[in-house]
Amino acid sequence: MRVEPATIEDLPALTELVMDLFAKSGDFSPNRSTQERGLSLILEQPSRGRIFVLRNDHRIIGMVNLLFTISTARGGFVILMEDVIVHPDHRGLGYGTKLIEYVIDFARQKDFKRITLLTDKISAESQNFFTKHHFEYSSMIPMRINLD
Repeated sequence: MRVEPATIEDLPALTELVMDLFAKSGDFSPNRSTQERGLSLILEQPSRGRIFVLRNDHRIIGMVNLLFTISTARGGFVILMEDVIVHPDHRGLGYGTKLIEYVIDFARQKDFKRITLLTDKISAESQNFFTKHHFEYSSMIPMRINLD
């Protein structure tokens, strides 16, 4: 297994992973064209973010989506990490850890000041996974408005 940057050729496999994730989410409804468009925007504009994939010789089995922004609180660039996904057939084998460790190393090498993630409130399993990797709960709460 290796972690590497995703390419536009990976778009169909990435879309499938995100569709599966959103099908299980209470906040999002899967929509193939919408997810494909969002993933394409990241792949086509590396200054805005990166998608890293975990792959073997035959297929992509996991991914993580990183979006870059600036924090006035931290005085520098920070990462919003989304869509941390390992295919259900490959969970529990350490592949999620491999992705997270890769992201943390990438962030340190590029001098990012913080990684923030959103995970499902109803998924204790996901929360436990991230706290095991030193993510902490914040007193900030996410709020949003959808504009479409």
